[in-house]
Amino acid sequence: MQDLARTARALGLTVPGFRSPPRLGGVQRSIKRWPGGATVAVVVRGRPWPAVQADLVEGFVAANELSGPPADRARAALWDALVAARPAGTEAA
Repeated sequence: MQDLARTARALGLTVPGFRSPPRLGGVQRSIKRWPGGATVAVVVRGRPWPAVQADLVEGFVAANELSGPPADRARAALWDALVAARPAGTEAA
């Protein structure tokens, strides 16, 4: 998570708070906004780790209300940060 936050800050994005699980039942991810920030809640337990990572990345995009090319650039940079932070021996197949 620290790698994502560092990358987001380097992109000039706001780093949302994260929690688990969402208080809203029946959803995998939710967001609560307030002036100047947001909290993203993600279900972690019982889900594949890549799905959780995708929700984290999308949480940054949603919290910063990005769309179009700026959202695509942010996603690419955030995924690069996740890949760079992957422990040795856990490369994707």
